[in-house]
Amino acid sequence: MQSALERRQELFEVMCERRHDTIDNLAFQFGVDRRTIERDIELLSLSRPIYTTKGTGGGVHIVDGYRYGNKYLTEEETEFLEGVATRLTGSEFVQMQKIINRFRTPKRGGR
Repeated sequence: MQSALERRQELFEVMCERRHDTIDNLAFQFGVDRRTIERDIELLSLSRPIYTTKGTGGGVHIVDGYRYGNKYLTEEETEFLEGVATRLTGSEFVQMQKIINRFRTPKRGGR
């Protein structure tokens, strides 16, 4: 039997692969009740890019653009690189924007 910490880590990894699932399906997969998964998601959402929505298409989601194990820029790093980019021209500016966009921390995007 796995610990709550192990279950939450596995739950997060599963969600990073699936991107979206229902609480009922996750509860069935992990062999726990619905409320346990709800608490796990609530705790994970405090430090991880995971959240829930209600209604049609609702369930558990991973923030768009997030990939498990990737390194992302901090807000300060992003601001610094954007400042440097304003002094670049042509293809150097384009390359810097690509780097910033690739490593920018994903946002929930209005959700």
